[in-house]
Amino acid sequence: MTADEELCLRPATELAALVRDRAVSARELLEVHLARIERLDPRLNAIVTLDPDGARAAADAADAALAAGDPVGPLHGLPVAHKDTHLTAGMRTTWGSPVHADHVPLRDELVVERLRRAGAIRVGKTNTPEFAAGSHTFNTLFGVTHNPYRHGLSAGGSSGGAAAALAAGLVPVAEGSDMGGSLRNPAAFCGVVGLRPTPGRVPTWPTAMAWTQLSVQGPMGRTVADVALVLGAVAGPDPRVPISLEHEDAGPLGAGDLTGRRVAWAPDLGGRVSVDPAVRAALTPAVGVVERLGATVEEACPDLDGADDVFGTLRAWLFEATFGELCRRSPELVKEAIRWNAELGARLTGADLAFAEQEHTRLFERVVEFFERYDVLLAPTTQVLPFPVEQEYPTEIDGVEQTDYLQWMRSCTLISPTGCPALSVPAGLTPDGLPVGLQIIGPPRADRRVLEVGHAFEQARGPLPAPAL
Repeated sequence: MTADEELCLRPATELAALVRDRAVSARELLEVHLARIERLDPRLNAIVTLDPDGARAAADAADAALAAGDPVGPLHGLPVAHKDTHLTAGMRTTWGSPVHADHVPLRDELVVERLRRAGAIRVGKTNTPEFAAGSHTFNTLFGVTHNPYRHGLSAGGSSGGAAAALAAGLVPVAEGSDMGGSLRNPAAFCGVVGLRPTPGRVPTWPTAMAWTQLSVQGPMGRTVADVALVLGAVAGPDPRVPISLEHEDAGPLGAGDLTGRRVAWAPDLGGRVSVDPAVRAALTPAVGVVERLGATVEEACPDLDGADDVFGTLRAWLFEATFGELCRRSPELVKEAIRWNAELGARLTGADLAFAEQEHTRLFERVVEFFERYDVLLAPTTQVLPFPVEQEYPTEIDGVEQTDYLQWMRSCTLISPTGCPALSVPAGLTPDGLPVGLQIIGPPRADRRVLEVGHAFEQARGPLPAPAL
């Protein structure tokens, strides 16, 4: 590995310090990443829109600001790629759909704006499934994104392009969104870290449905500290977002002692999900690492009764509100999974929504009570290993049929309606060399806690081998 290649795989926290100390310039850092993108991305297909000239101009401006002694942000000079569902002023945003193939927004989305203000250098956009629907990244505009650890296998989704780009060293930081696992699932498949924050921690604007808490935006990185760094740049209240929260940043993450922590371990979420034996085998030693760090680990799971119905109803309602008109007007332009989900939403009644919200409330109350006894909950991030890219979604897990494109994601979708922050951190590799993710779930608003536990686990586990690109 050359020195330039090694630089591309260093943690974002280290790269940010190198730029601030002027040990490496923002322009130099950008050029090594652009060279790596040119060399590796044709096989990965992680970055679907690239603006090298604009990025070079921004990097030169970043270097000039440092030279002038201007104050700089925490991500100053770090290349970033934005999910292709997030608005980027002057750069096309397609949502992975032919309907928006030529759409160029006039303004940045809030998460994009905050990254820019923190000093990040925009290089392009990352691939996503059509309208971010599904945990496998493919669409008719740009094709499929491949897993950096094994070409021909899925990178997950819907933030699959972001996760693949991070794992391959194409960018040091990235962001995405998560309704049913879209930050956690691709992080697990690609051996990186993804955080689904508490709803409102990273405010979403603009949005047509500002009160919904099912879909969130959040950070991704190669380490937990990198994710915490990005979270600090994108979190915090905005007056235009009614559910936005204060950010609980408390400085650098701790040294890694979990003594006194009470940890619940739910290998199949209380018997509610089927899990591939290879995933179980990879996670068993990971739980042992947590115990060796001093935590008390017990097998336990909150009562998630009703979580399936809550997630399914609220997701279908959102899909009808967002895509229903398009599906009825031009069904040939929308993939079948989205049409199916929007049709479910169109059949909902007021009574259905009322019942779902009542169930939602009862679920939240039970989860809060559970976390009075435990500090965090550990669970599989995904129920399966990365699967062939030609397959839209797994139709069977350990002998159990998966009836639609959401069923195989239930290790994440059951958690989404709880309102809990959930971090996927690499647990290790299977004997065959594929990444497996450990999901660390905390009580609502305890984002800092899941980062601390994830950081401790990561330090004890040691780094994953980089993908052999």
